Amino acid sequence: MDSFSSKDMALRAQKKILSSMATKSSVQMFIDDTTSEILDELYRVSKEYSGNKTEAQKVIKDLVKIAVKIGLLFRNNRFSTEELAVATDFKKKLHQGAMTAISFYEVDFTFDKAVMEELLTSCRDLLLKLVNTHLTPKSHGRINHVFNHFSDPELLTKLYDPSSPFRDHLTKICKGLDKLMEEGTI
Repeated sequence: MDSFSSKDMALRAQKKILSSMATKSSVQMFIDDTTSEILDELYRVSKEYSGNKTEAQKVIKDLVKIAVKIGLLFRNNRFSTEELAVATDFKKKLHQGAMTAISFYEVDFTFDKAVMEELLTSCRDLLLKLVNTHLTPKSHGRINHVFNHFSDPELLTKLYDPSSPFRDHLTKICKGLDKLMEEGTI
């Protein structure tokens, strides 16, 4: 039996094309304005924290590529019933993480890096489980790169320090997260 499928081939081609075009203008149809603003702030935080513009660009580009590929898989109904259950668990964990991030921001000196690390690690693990059979090891590496970068305890501690130069960025990130939660996006 020939296992050729034009639908599978088209999906692979779309993923490949999107991988090489993961720029702000080319993913507008997959990522809304609020999410784009959050990504811009995460880029600024990453750049200021690391002092490395190239690394900051790479981590955000990896994040965009993963988001677009997962969106593409979802839109093409590629997830099984079990995987959709994992996706639901991921969305719940992401929502919990957003609520926790906002709470830590709103109440000074309540930040607990262990809680944020655990939430981010759980999100990463669920995401890896979701895409396990759909994306390449290179994409799995991108997921690890993004989550390892943003779950860095030192970065998180600086981000949530009320006197930190990152405070304005955190304000914009949390306002964006709040808006996405109100819209039911996360």
